[in-house]
Amino acid sequence: MKVELIDIGANLTHASFASDLELVIGRATAAGVTQKIVTGADVASSKQAFRLTVAYPQALFSTAGIHPHHASSFDPSLNEIFFDLLSHSAVVAVGECGLDYYRDVAPRPVQRAAFIAQLEIAAKVCKPVFLHQRDAHHDFLSIMKEHRANLVGGVAHCFTGSLLELEDYLALDLAIGITGWICDERRGLELRQVVTHIPDNKLMLETDSPYLLPRDLQPKPKSRRNEPSFLPHIAATVAAARSQSLEKLAAHTSDNARRLFFRG
Repeated sequence: MKVELIDIGANLTHASFASDLELVIGRATAAGVTQKIVTGADVASSKQAFRLTVAYPQALFSTAGIHPHHASSFDPSLNEIFFDLLSHSAVVAVGECGLDYYRDVAPRPVQRAAFIAQLEIAAKVCKPVFLHQRDAHHDFLSIMKEHRANLVGGVAHCFTGSLLELEDYLALDLAIGITGWICDERRGLELRQVVTHIPDNKLMLETDSPYLLPRDLQPKPKSRRNEPSFLPHIAATVAAARSQSLEKLAAHTSDNARRLFFRG
């Protein structure tokens, strides 16, 4: 049964989509994934993501920001570029921004500084934040608590954490993005329990394409590449875990995405 879904996080600027992006978007639309938000991870990908929204209006929207892996590239001189990108209605959020202490690609103090700077940008442009956190919950929470009152909203992208972490994010009135991680019968078991505690009005869905191909997807693409057309499979897994109908889940998650990202 086909339902309408919104993929709030797809890395469609990734090189793996360069040769067949139009087909990828067509498959997603055919699968009921009517709108996709293309994630910006640095200046170049944020600009490219915006260009895609121009090429595919109504189907694609985008974010603009610096992923913590690229935090060393952040400089106040970039603010003008981000303010310009975020002045467009198709650029709906600041990010992907946050902290990643799992890989520590950038020094932690540099990550924190870039994160705070982007939260300040989001407050000025009155757009939500698309948030990344991995193995950095304490510092992430501390920074968010300090800045949350100035923000219009945000989503904890690709949430895979514990119930306690979920409760911390809900206390900050953040939305929660769930990916195909939940489809992994090894790593996703805890998440299948935690996802039952997410209120209907805080849940969103994403593929994080081309990453996180659902492990139980059959048949698997030969490329092993994830793409937005697989979002209905993720949605079905989330609905089953929450003992909800797919139709109800789709309605809630799509309404939540529209309310956060497509305000006004």
